[in-house]
Amino acid sequence: MKGRIKDFLPCYFAFFVSGAMVLMVGAILPSIIKELGIGYAAAGGILTTFAVGNLIASFINPVLKKLLGHKACVISLTSLIPIAWLLVTLTHSLPLLYLLFFLIGIGRGTISIINNKMVNDKSAGRADALNFLHMSFAVGAFIAPFATQLLTNTELGWRLAVYIIIACMILVIFAFISMDGYDSKQDSKTSETATKDLAADSEPEKKEPFYRSPIFYCIGLLLFFYLGLENCVNGWFVTYFKSMGIMSDNYASGLVSVTWVMVMIGRFATAKISQIIDKSKIEFIYCVATAVFFILMILTKNLTLITISIAGLGLFFAGIYPTGIAIAGKVLKGSNTGMSILLAMSALGGIITPQVVGIVADGMGMIGAVLLLTINIIGMFVTSIMAIFLAKKKMA
Repeated sequence: MKGRIKDFLPCYFAFFVSGAMVLMVGAILPSIIKELGIGYAAAGGILTTFAVGNLIASFINPVLKKLLGHKACVISLTSLIPIAWLLVTLTHSLPLLYLLFFLIGIGRGTISIINNKMVNDKSAGRADALNFLHMSFAVGAFIAPFATQLLTNTELGWRLAVYIIIACMILVIFAFISMDGYDSKQDSKTSETATKDLAADSEPEKKEPFYRSPIFYCIGLLLFFYLGLENCVNGWFVTYFKSMGIMSDNYASGLVSVTWVMVMIGRFATAKISQIIDKSKIEFIYCVATAVFFILMILTKNLTLITISIAGLGLFFAGIYPTGIAIAGKVLKGSNTGMSILLAMSALGGIITPQVVGIVADGMGMIGAVLLLTINIIGMFVTSIMAIFLAKKKMA
């Protein structure tokens, strides 16, 4: 693992920038709402088109890979991000914003696909490698709300934060250009070597197509509910906390950053815990704890309890997505199509949920709309139980 860290650095940096970008969207959303004079439902459309682009990336990538080659595909789609963000700073047209955030979503989805696949393949599905990858996302996500709030107070306002993201994304593109491992044959050799290195920790297992594996669909559904919840935390919670009227704008932005501090801690801890505890059990524990802290958060207006609950939410949020990828890792290994479909299934949750929250918020208010997220909490709980039973059945 340690010998291959340098191979993962471009992936980790790309996920760091991606995390900062995703949280920046939520942080600048109140400014966009005010500047354009739009309602919650219209603003939810921005989050939805962003998520739709992320989903569409799963279908565009395999096609463009065949037409252009893997590296050219990744670089061309990732380049959509800085171009679209620059245009975001220049327009006041809501329909154009929808299109631009759709393109940004395609670029973000491409980053997710390539990095999850390369780290999964090169580490032979090691949960620690995937957790470190997603921990780098959490670092960027932690920094973004604080930095965006500070930059919003400057003369350029929220646009300065966007310009910094543009510069960082250009560096990501150059990192991808210099990155090795796009050749599928090379990936296969690397994965084979990694598998041999881990032979002492792994048992021979008959490979089955990912689409015949029940665990693939179970994890896909779990991540569907999780990503819907995560996208709402990223996109709506600054607005939600402000709507409660019990905290300042700076505190609301800082509170979302607290979530991602705890995510960093949680992902580091998960990377270690996953080596000694069954991954499906970890997933269940995290889903239960997430439910407890989420319910506590929405049932109180006490600032101290909200801060504690949001910290707990972030801590147990931490390992759900990467651990889910790791649970399905063996059936996904070496399959770009399988990884793309799994990420597409999870992306659907991120598309549907923020828009529903925005629509309901216009009618019931943001606080009432957030209550709908208990559906996601229940879904995560049920599917995490199913994952344990499926894992036991496979071991029997």
